[in-house]
Amino acid sequence: MSATSAVAPRKPSATTRRERWERHTQTPLIALSVVFALAYAVPILFPAADGRLLGGAAWVEWGVWAAFAADYGTRLLLADRRWQFVRSSPLDLASVVLPLVQPLRLLRLVSTLLLAGRRVRMASQVRLTTYVAGAVLGLLVFGSLAVLEIERSSPTATIRTLDDALWWSFTTMTTVGYGDLTPTTGLGRLLAVALMLSGIALLGVVTANIAAWFVARFEAEDRLDHVNHRAILDLTAEVRDLRQQLAALGLPPEAGPPAVPDRPADPTSG
Repeated sequence: MSATSAVAPRKPSATTRRERWERHTQTPLIALSVVFALAYAVPILFPAADGRLLGGAAWVEWGVWAAFAADYGTRLLLADRRWQFVRSSPLDLASVVLPLVQPLRLLRLVSTLLLAGRRVRMASQVRLTTYVAGAVLGLLVFGSLAVLEIERSSPTATIRTLDDALWWSFTTMTTVGYGDLTPTTGLGRLLAVALMLSGIALLGVVTANIAAWFVARFEAEDRLDHVNHRAILDLTAEVRDLRQQLAALGLPPEAGPPAVPDRPADPTSG
């Protein structure tokens, strides 16, 4: 038996299996997050809908959250160092546990959005600009739906329609805050704080991205100037060496290289 055949094939590591699992489940989980968005919007946009429709939407919400929770559990089981995996993703664990501790619909929304955003960030084909644009749009839409659901039943509410909620979310995320529409409930104000902080964070990401782009352009121009300057120095050195060689041959520097004599005419030609 040869030494090559005696060596047993190596089994794929747990980390490799986890990465393969994450790669294969990214698209289905992102699609489920879209389904969750539709199910979350139905009771808010159509509060007088049939009870079976509203109940089905609630079951869809819990089902999508359960899928993300099962995904987290599977990744934990496939992790090579499970405790390190838990410590490296505390937000994922909190997103899975919070709806169980207090089954509020808003917590279920927040936890599912956090878990879905985590999987989107892990996708290699998603660029930073696409992720930021999607995050802004998601916060705007879900923030509007959430504040409308919370504030609509309050007797002192100023946000009672979807248009008002969208306008309030936009002004809150951009930290403009005109003050014409304000939440009056404690949960609504807590949501407003979350939108403000999220808007500031996203604005910082956009600003940093634009600044990094300008810095990269300036650095590229500086590198090009440096290369051109170096090429000019090398060319100057070559001309200096050529003049020294001409001087060694007894030719003046102004004189160019010796002319090549004309070839004699071929007597057989013509």
